[in-house]
Amino acid sequence: MPNSNIDHAFTARARTGASFEPTYAGALSFMRRKYTKDVKGADAVVWGIPFDAAVTNRPGARFGPQAIRRASTILDNDPQYPFSRDLFEHLAVVDYGDCLLDSGNHQKTPGTIEREAAKILKSGAFLLSLGGDHFVTWPLLKAHAAIHGPLALVQFDAHQDTWPDDGKRIDHGSFVGRAVKEGIIDPDRSIQIGIRTHAPDTFGIKILYGHEVEEMRASDIAYAIVDRTGGKKAYVTFDIDCLDPAFAPGTGTPVAGGPSSAKILSVLRQINQVDIVGADVVEVAPAYDHADITAIAGSTVAMHYLGLLAERKARLEELNSGNNVVAALNQASGI
Repeated sequence: MPNSNIDHAFTARARTGASFEPTYAGALSFMRRKYTKDVKGADAVVWGIPFDAAVTNRPGARFGPQAIRRASTILDNDPQYPFSRDLFEHLAVVDYGDCLLDSGNHQKTPGTIEREAAKILKSGAFLLSLGGDHFVTWPLLKAHAAIHGPLALVQFDAHQDTWPDDGKRIDHGSFVGRAVKEGIIDPDRSIQIGIRTHAPDTFGIKILYGHEVEEMRASDIAYAIVDRTGGKKAYVTFDIDCLDPAFAPGTGTPVAGGPSSAKILSVLRQINQVDIVGADVVEVAPAYDHADITAIAGSTVAMHYLGLLAERKARLEELNSGNNVVAALNQASGI
């Protein structure tokens, strides 16, 4: 075992490269990335937000970050499918740990999340957040919009999350409508995929309902996302209940009639043309899970975000390398 080690989350000397440690042992960071609060030089930062006080049905998503990290160990070491590469060969990723929240003062929660997210984003790194219930996306959207302006929202979900809101509610079912009203997201460039419930208002967001997703090919769904976002900077939020309960039983508000994990992962694989500036996975509640089915799905969604990011970085490096070659040839030719 010449390349094997243990507890790579603490012993890693670099932020790139696979861990080569047993999947059943060692410190459980996301995909064995180094645990650190120093994000300097990181391309992406993984951050847990263990909050579930905004749920309207079953609680337990506060344990989501732990479950996703545990499940993610099976995704390290081998080249990650379907990207056919070691995502961490050149992509520097760190696990920032979890957000510290006051469990007795939920009104402080959104501000705490927004401030910490803004601090991470200031480094220039891509922020991948692990919820937590879906309310955590609200302060994350605010932090990203403060940098990029109004965002296109790509939302995988069984619920629209556009119920009436007074601007103060701690509620995972109303934050999207609030984000539209406050100019955080652009509804004309936003899309929801997998919706299987009705809310009073769509706020102009395009909806692909569950029965439509069932009839569509993954490539058609991906095209609809690319077309709707139209090149605008986008935030992708993935509520695990987008998936049918057969593929994600461990969630607080499951809704029958959803798509398979295979189909939606194929969609994610094909949205590399979308300018994704931030992403999350939310609503994994392991107390209702079986054999880590939901946690595995959630960790694989998160891995796909990093896969798209790794490919983007590779394309930029190839482009810059090509530009450098052209510049060198021009210089040699006296142009």
